[in-house]
This record gives sequence, structure tokens and C-alpha cells, in this order.
Amino acid sequence: MGDRILVVGVDCAEPALLPRLARELETTLGVTAEVLDATIQATAALDPSRNQHNSSLLLRALCDLGFELPMRVLGVSSYDLFAPVLTYVFGEAQLRGPAAVVSTFRLRPERYGLPPDENVLARRLLVEAVHELGHTAGLRHCLTHGCAMNGSTYVEDIDLKGPGLCESCDTVFKASFGPAQRVDR
Repeated sequence: MGDRILVVGVDCAEPALLPRLARELETTLGVTAEVLDATIQATAALDPSRNQHNSSLLLRALCDLGFELPMRVLGVSSYDLFAPVLTYVFGEAQLRGPAAVVSTFRLRPERYGLPPDENVLARRLLVEAVHELGHTAGLRHCLTHGCAMNGSTYVEDIDLKGPGLCESCDTVFKASFGPAQRVDR
């Protein structure tokens, strides 16, 4: 049971994107990924003064689901997220921990005055999901051009990265699951 990534909706956010994300994570990372038939509630994470949700509190809620390494749980939200010292975040993860959360709020093209594009949204979501899951494997920001572990301050930074990991980051990520738990690509 500890050999997979479980994708969980936050308040049932983006239900149509979750199965696609799970399939793409499996293909990109070579680890079994599936959508968990449950959601977490984000009410307690809302900061009314900011009209944003605290990503650290969402991580705690994901941890309360009770998963341990090597299994990972990825929360997917449509809320605008922040970390206490940052104006906003695309996602957050526990370094070497079981939980990560990402948000589609700032990944949508229409947020930047462009027409809606589900393929652009899905790609950005995949890149950010891989990035945050990389942190759960102990990876820090990578300097290799195109690696999903490059840092992202702006959505344009996400668009410059690929969804995959460079060879070095991929080796560390796979080792965090162990060889018996990988799936064939």
C-alpha cells in the first residue's frame, strides 16, 4: 500500500482534472498514482483577512488522513493559497514528508487575461504537482534548465519548465519510493 501517490480533492476541487493528473503523474514519474475517493475540507485554512487559504494548514489536514512514506498524498485545490511569509504559493510540500498540496487558482490562463485553456491548465498543474512531490522526496530547487524542480515565482516560470525531472532529481525521487514500487513507463 505504500507505493503510490494518492490524489485528493480539496473541497472536491477540479474533479474532472484529478483522474487526468493521476494518469500524467504515473507516466511522468513512473510511480502508481490514483485518485482517492475522499476530499478534505478547507474551511479551517481560510484566512478571511487575505481571502486566501493557508497552504500549511491544508498540509496538516492531508497529514491527518494518516498516510506515511513511501506513500504520498497530493491535495489539489482551486483556492488561492498562501504561506505565512509569502503573498501566494502555487503549492507547498513537506520536505521528506508524505504530503503536498497544489492549487489551480493561479495556474488558469484566464487569470492573466487569456482565454480558458484546459490543456494549459493541466500542464501547469502537472508541473507543479511533480515539483511539490519532488520536495516530499527530499529534493530542493534544481538549477537544471527545464527540470520541474526549478523554482517558480511566476506562472511564466512554470511554462518554461517541463513536467519531468532531470536525471539527478529523478534518481533521488525514485529512490524515495524504492525500486520495487516503480511502474513501467
